Amino acid sequence: MRKKSKILASLKLRTAAIIILVFSTIPQAVVAAPKIVDVEGVSYNVNASVADNLKSFIGANVSVTTDAGKTFSGYVKEVGIHLIHLEKLQGKEHFDALIRIDNISAIEARFREYQR
Repeated sequence: MRKKSKILASLKLRTAAIIILVFSTIPQAVVAAPKIVDVEGVSYNVNASVADNLKSFIGANVSVTTDAGKTFSGYVKEVGIHLIHLEKLQGKEHFDALIRIDNISAIEARFREYQR
């Protein structure tokens, strides 16, 4: 009887070890892999002006780079004929900026995000 209980205990221990080994080797990325999806309604128009492209981002967070190489990130509040008003600048949330549109050399915006 004792021999059977020792064999049964050994079998239970081995089974538990195998289960722990199997579940500890499953990568976390497989368990909860986030999906990357396009942000709805966001696009550039390469046939339009910089000002027209910026108007499509009113209320959105963008980064604009000037001809001098300085980058400003914030929310587009308003786009005028010659100026863009960025509010809540990144790293300076209590500051806004007015930037001459003809000095902008690049616009960056988020086009994709994680969906869980």
